[in-house]
Amino acid sequence: MTKPKKILENILKLFFTSSNKGKNEKDLEKIAAQEQKQFPFEVLVSATKNFHPDNKLGEGGFGPVFKGQLSDGRQIAVKKLSHSSRQGIKEFKNEAKLLARVQHRNVVNLLGYCAHRVEKLLVYEYVANESLDKILFKSAKRDKLNWKQRHDIIIGIARGLLYLHEGSHTCIIHRDIKASNILLDDKWVPKIADFGMARLYPEDQTHVNTRVAGTNGYMAPEYVMYGHLSVKADIFSFGVVVLELISGQKNSTFNRDPDSRSLLEWAYKLYKKGRSWEIMDPALAQSAIPDEIAMYIQIGLLCTQSDPPLRPTMQQVVVMLSKNPGSLDKEPTRPGYLGSRIRSRRPDGTSHTEGTSGASNPSTFSSSSSNNTVSATASSSTHTRHRLDPHGKRPMRD
Repeated sequence: MTKPKKILENILKLFFTSSNKGKNEKDLEKIAAQEQKQFPFEVLVSATKNFHPDNKLGEGGFGPVFKGQLSDGRQIAVKKLSHSSRQGIKEFKNEAKLLARVQHRNVVNLLGYCAHRVEKLLVYEYVANESLDKILFKSAKRDKLNWKQRHDIIIGIARGLLYLHEGSHTCIIHRDIKASNILLDDKWVPKIADFGMARLYPEDQTHVNTRVAGTNGYMAPEYVMYGHLSVKADIFSFGVVVLELISGQKNSTFNRDPDSRSLLEWAYKLYKKGRSWEIMDPALAQSAIPDEIAMYIQIGLLCTQSDPPLRPTMQQVVVMLSKNPGSLDKEPTRPGYLGSRIRSRRPDGTSHTEGTSGASNPSTFSSSSSNNTVSATASSSTHTRHRLDPHGKRPMRD
C-alpha cells in the first residue's frame, strides 16, 4: 500500500470510528466556524470582560467599540452594532463574510463577526496607537507628526482606498473617510477603520441613491444634497483629510480666515494667488519640503472639486502622489464645500449649476457648524434642500 493511501485510510478510520464521532463533529464545526470567521458570543464576552466600561475605546455612529483579549493572547477591538439597525441576521452575516475577506496593510483587518440573538458584533484587529484626529487636532501632540510622517500617512490612506475601490473582491465605498477613522499603528502606519458605514457597491452602477450617512466637513456636496454615492464621494473625503494633514486645521470647525467658510475655500483662494504654502501647519516648519507640500495641496484640491467627474480616481491619485514636485499639469476647479455651487445633471443629460444650500440662503447648511455624524434620506429624483435642526446634528427637509 502506498504511503498517501495509508494516510487517507487512517484519516477516514478516525472520522468514522463511533467513539470519536461526537468529538469529530465538534471539530468539524470549529473548522467551519473558523473558515466563516464566526466568533461565539461567550468568547467575546470573556475577551472584553463582559463589555466592561473600562475597556471601551470609543463610540462611533453605529455603536461602541471595546478592547478585548482572546485566550491565545491576541488583542482585538469589538464593535457592538446599534440595535436600531434594520439589517437582518442573514444580511449581516453575508456582508460580514465579504468584509472579512478585505486584507490590506492600510485597512484595519476585520477578523470576524458574531450574531447572537439581537446582538451583532464585528471583531477587528486592535491597532495600538490613537486615531489621527486625536494627534493632529491637539496642539500638544501635533508636533509628533513631522512632514515625513504626514506624507507617509497620505500615501497609506490613498493605497488603502485604492484597494477598497479597485483591488478588493468587490468595489467597497467607505462613506465616512475622516481623520478619526484613520488609525495609526505602533510604526505610524495608517489603517482605514470603521466599516460600519460601508456600502458594498454594485459593479454595474456609476452611483446609487442611498441613505445619507457621514460626518459634516467630510461629505461630498452631491452626496449630502441628492444622496448620490459613488467612489468620488470617498475621494472628496480623502482630499479633505489631505488638506487637514497639511494645515493642521479641522475643516468642520475652520475659523482661521474670516473671509472663508471652510478650509477648502481658504486653500483654494490661496492656491489661485500662488500662495498655497500659507496653509501649512507651523509645526512643519523644520521638516517641510515646500515643493512637495505645494503639490499635495494641489492634489487635495483636485480631489475636492465641486463637479464629481472632474475628481481623479484613486488610481490616478496614487500615481500623482508618486510624481516629482512641479510635474502636475492639472488645475483644480472650485472645491465643493457646502454653500458653494455644484453642477448637477438634468434628465435630458445637460448640466446646470445649483447652490448646495439654495441660492436664497447660502449658509443654510454650514459645514463648519459641527462635526457630528449625520444621517438623512436623499434621492436624486427629488432634489430636496436641507436645513439643520435646532441641535445642529442632522439635516432636515425644508
